[in-house]
Amino acid sequence: MKVIFGGAFNPVTNAHIKVCQYIQQKMDVEEFIFLPVSSAYTKSDLASNYHRLNMLKLATKNCDKALVSSLEIEDNDFLGTYKSLIRFYDKYEDDIAFVIGADNLELMDKWINIEGILSEFKIIVLGRDNIDINQMIDENDVLNKYKDNFIIFKDFNVDISSTNFREHMDPSKVNQDVFDYIQEYSLYRGDDDVQ
Repeated sequence: MKVIFGGAFNPVTNAHIKVCQYIQQKMDVEEFIFLPVSSAYTKSDLASNYHRLNMLKLATKNCDKALVSSLEIEDNDFLGTYKSLIRFYDKYEDDIAFVIGADNLELMDKWINIEGILSEFKIIVLGRDNIDINQMIDENDVLNKYKDNFIIFKDFNVDISSTNFREHMDPSKVNQDVFDYIQEYSLYRGDDDVQ
């Protein structure tokens, strides 16, 4: 199985790396693919595609079976998760699972082509903020319809967010090479300094 972990990774934190390690301990993973979104995505405070890709490569260089994909970064427009997962499936012709945190479940039914995502791919849900994952799935008609395609790991709880890192610039929250890179390029130094 190929596991896809999408996100802004703005920047990649130790928690993102722990997700990779945890899932590989729990499942038979052939490749764990980090998929950063393009700056064409609606988040306005993203560091450049170039910097986020470089930081991911630094953070994952010692991670077993981890790859960094530039698939979405090379897109001119944000096409959505479904089209990205289809492209991975077409490339690998293997089972594909997509990783989300439990906090993403609340708005997941609003995603572009969510029924395609849920019907064609496995969704790995990691515990976060003590959210009752099963209850959220059961109470949402769209998610509940495909509940058999969810793989739930309630016991995963690592609370390090990229937002928290940007606000406090705590070097313990990121890989040392990533922190050095952020310092070298003066990233996350204020709203006017997005690079």
